[in-house]
Amino acid sequence: MKTISELLARSESRVLIEARLKPMQGTRFQPTGFPDLGAAVFDSAAGQTLLVESAQSMANRLEQTIWDGATKDLVPSVKGLSYVRVNDANGDYLTSTLTEAHRLNSPYILEAKDQTFFDELKKQTDAFSKGVIDRAKLARVVASYDVNALIHGLFLAKSELAGGRLRIERALSAFIEATGVRVAASGGVKNDPVNPSGEAKDGFGNVPFQRDEYTADSIVAYFNLDLGQLRAYALGAAATELLAALALFKVRAFLDGSLRLRTACDLDVVEVQVRRPDGFKLPSKAEFEASLPALIAAASKLFAGNSGVTTVTFAEEK
Repeated sequence: MKTISELLARSESRVLIEARLKPMQGTRFQPTGFPDLGAAVFDSAAGQTLLVESAQSMANRLEQTIWDGATKDLVPSVKGLSYVRVNDANGDYLTSTLTEAHRLNSPYILEAKDQTFFDELKKQTDAFSKGVIDRAKLARVVASYDVNALIHGLFLAKSELAGGRLRIERALSAFIEATGVRVAASGGVKNDPVNPSGEAKDGFGNVPFQRDEYTADSIVAYFNLDLGQLRAYALGAAATELLAALALFKVRAFLDGSLRLRTACDLDVVEVQVRRPDGFKLPSKAEFEASLPALIAAASKLFAGNSGVTTVTFAEEK
């Protein structure tokens, strides 16, 4: 099994990938932190375990792999994909569904004074206001404006849109865990040579602080692509293959890119393994870049806008 189309033809339900990581230098690393909790440390069968990167954070990081922050546009190999681009009143780029935390549910899209796009989206989703939501029809609407939401999930929470019931789960989920973890406690002092005894609450004075980093026996990034969910969208063979290839391209681009997740969390890839299905090998980034333009062209009839881009103007709130 060498291609995405062969993978889909075998009716496999999942692609499970694991990447073993290590600190780029030294042995310490800084995990993600949560409000009122700090680092998420828990006991597992493998011993004390640590959540290094959460599923929600990984979704954001995977989305960023196809966005060029310098040009404020899609990377060349995926141009033509559908997404909503938000400009300000001067016509300058403001944000997009690829950079907004809630994608199509962004207030810069749904709360703009100009309600043209919102009204069109409401019109296309009015059929879902009563009864069971037809997920295949919903997927077609979402694909027309933001095909990446079919990979990373969507919740259109506004009550005006089918009563706030329009949800799509993530088809691609990921997280990073470390096992056999131990605290590496350290600290420091914010020095104020001018006024060492000044009021710390005003930003003056010498202020000591405590800091916890971690060491671990192993750090692993886990990726889970739900092929069954992609098929259930019923968008046709071309679009299903595009979604699978795009999702796996993001995994490859993430692992091949900079894994400097935080100042003190700079990681390196040791080994990448496909756990399921047997015989499938994750293609190289160059192989994805060569194949994606044709896959996008084959599915382009699903996309709205100009070459897949729907432009919305956010001048002020309603």
